[in-house]
Amino acid sequence: MSTYLIGDIHGCFSELQELLMQVSFNPQYDKLWLTGDLVARGPNSLEVLRFIHSLGTAVRLVLGNHDLHLISVYSGISRNKYKDCLNALLTAPDANKLINWLRCQPMLQVDDHLKLIMTHAGITPQWDLSTAKICAREIEAMMRSKSNQIFLYTMYGNTPNNWTPTLSGLARLRFSANVLTRMRYCFINGQLNMLCKDRPEKVSTKLKPWFQVPRLVDASYTLIFGHWASLAGIGTPEGIIGLDTGCCWGRKLTMLRWEDRCYFTQPAKVR
Repeated sequence: MSTYLIGDIHGCFSELQELLMQVSFNPQYDKLWLTGDLVARGPNSLEVLRFIHSLGTAVRLVLGNHDLHLISVYSGISRNKYKDCLNALLTAPDANKLINWLRCQPMLQVDDHLKLIMTHAGITPQWDLSTAKICAREIEAMMRSKSNQIFLYTMYGNTPNNWTPTLSGLARLRFSANVLTRMRYCFINGQLNMLCKDRPEKVSTKLKPWFQVPRLVDASYTLIFGHWASLAGIGTPEGIIGLDTGCCWGRKLTMLRWEDRCYFTQPAKVR
């Protein structure tokens, strides 16, 4: 049995299939971890969701910002953007089943045996693992409840951008969602900067990638994330691994086999 971790798929179904074929992935024995953003931008989001859904308990995934946005669009809260290539999914006969399944997926995965943590964007330096678990579970509970649309209406926004345990209500949920699905940069004190998306070498010295700020999460765990395609999977410190390598932008899809730390890649198809 092997554990495979794959970066943001973004509707790149053909590349996903070919990547799994490289290692003869078998869902009866192997486990597949996915960093979120299963959908949008690539051409086959419907096929990706159908396939991942069919794998059942062989999959451990987290939701990304594009997954949350899809749920928001399907709920009639946000606008469907042409560039996201979601029409086939939104109008599919099984759309309701797939999107309701997606809505109930985790924001955070932790495996104490493998010493693995996975979120879509990362974990703010202001959180320890216990706090991250609590905040992730709060979002998950809201997403699975009948009040999920209240959260979806208010999740867009860049504030609050500083953690305090006294944060409450929708402001707390928005902060947590930004950390887990959108975060890239922090100030030295850990306060989030939600506006900057440049590569680190182009950024003011007042800002640091979140993973370059001293963290509270137990360093015996390896933290896996996606979301940041322009990093191309490089430049992170030991114990933090970025797996988004921009397949939907014409680069490649990347997979890590955890047991022997072997990487596999599949170039993006020309479209």
